[in-house]
Amino acid sequence: MKSVSLKAHPRSQVQRAEVTKLRRAGRVPATIYGRLAKPQNLEIVLDDINNLLNHSVSENLLVDLSVENDARSKRLALVQEIQHHALTGRVVHIDFHEVAEDEKVTVFVPVETTGEAAGVKNGGGSLEHVLHKVKVRCLPKDLPDQIVIDVSALEIGKSIHIGEVKAPTGVEILGDKHLTLVSVAAPRAEEVAVPVAGAAAGDVEMTKEKKEDGTAAAPAAKGDKKAEVKPDAKAAAPAAKADAKKK
Repeated sequence: MKSVSLKAHPRSQVQRAEVTKLRRAGRVPATIYGRLAKPQNLEIVLDDINNLLNHSVSENLLVDLSVENDARSKRLALVQEIQHHALTGRVVHIDFHEVAEDEKVTVFVPVETTGEAAGVKNGGGSLEHVLHKVKVRCLPKDLPDQIVIDVSALEIGKSIHIGEVKAPTGVEILGDKHLTLVSVAAPRAEEVAVPVAGAAAGDVEMTKEKKEDGTAAAPAAKGDKKAEVKPDAKAAAPAAKADAKKK
C-alpha cells in the first residue's frame, strides 16, 4: 500500500464541549499512538480526511503524517479506526497507529468478490458472504487495500475457505484455514398453501348414539350376540290363567 500525505495539528481540547466546538469548526479530533512515542492528541481538517476516503477503496489507509511543530518531519501511521456519526455518517474521530517501515502490522482487510458464480448463473442459487473481513499480517508497504476472490467456478453447495485463498506477495492471511469466506446456497423452494375444503375422501365420521338417560352408548363390538329379550312377568300371568280354565 502506498502511503499518502496528511497534515495534522496538536490538540489541547479534550473536554466534550471543546471537542464539539472543534467539530463545528470543520476539524476532526484524532489520537496517534504506538511503541515509537507516547500517545498524542491531534486535530485534522475534515475536508482533508474526506478527500482521502473518497479516493480509497477502504478505510485502511497508510499515511505520512506531518504534525505541526513536531521534531520529526513525518510519522508513518496506519488509520486504525474511524468513528462516524450514527445519523449523518460524518467522521467524528480517528485513531492512528504509528508504525516503522520494517515493522510487520496486523490489520483486518475487506473481502471482495469478482465474477459471477456458476451456481448463481446456471442454478439460480445465491452467493452468501460469510466473512466480510480477514486478518492479515505484513509490512506496511505490502498492505493490500482488499482481498479479492474469484467466485466464477463456484457451484451450488460449494464454498471458498480461508486456506484456499492465495495471499498477495508478502502478505500472510491469518485465522482458521477451514473458515468459510463465501458460499453458494441452493434456491429456496416455494411453499404452496393447500386449502382444506372439508374432510378428505375416505375419512369415516364417527358418531355416538345417546341412551334415553343422555349418556353415550358404547359401540357394539363385532361378533357380539344380541341380548335375549324376556317377556315381562306381569304380562305373561293372564295367559297362564286362561290356559288353566280351559283344562
